[in-house]
Amino acid sequence: MTDLKSMTPAHTLDLLGRSCPYPIVLTKKEMEKLPGGSLLKLLCDSEVTVHETIPRYCEKNAYEFETVRLEDEGYWEIFILKK
Repeated sequence: MTDLKSMTPAHTLDLLGRSCPYPIVLTKKEMEKLPGGSLLKLLCDSEVTVHETIPRYCEKNAYEFETVRLEDEGYWEIFILKK
C-alpha cells in the first residue's frame, strides 16, 4: 500500500460543513474528471462520509484511499488514488 498522504494531490476538494449526500456527489464528479494515477485530497468533517460513504465508494471502484484525522483541526483529510 502506498503512503498516499506523502503524495502531491492533483486537486483538493473542501467538503467542510457539507452534509450527505453532497460530499459523495462532489467526490464522484471530481474523480470522474481526473485521469488514472491522480490523487484527490478531501477535507471533510462528516463522520458518516469518512467512515462509511467514502470507504464503500472506494472499494466499489477499486480506488486506494487513506484517511488522516487532524485532531487539532476537527476534520479529516482523505486521500483517494484513482488507478
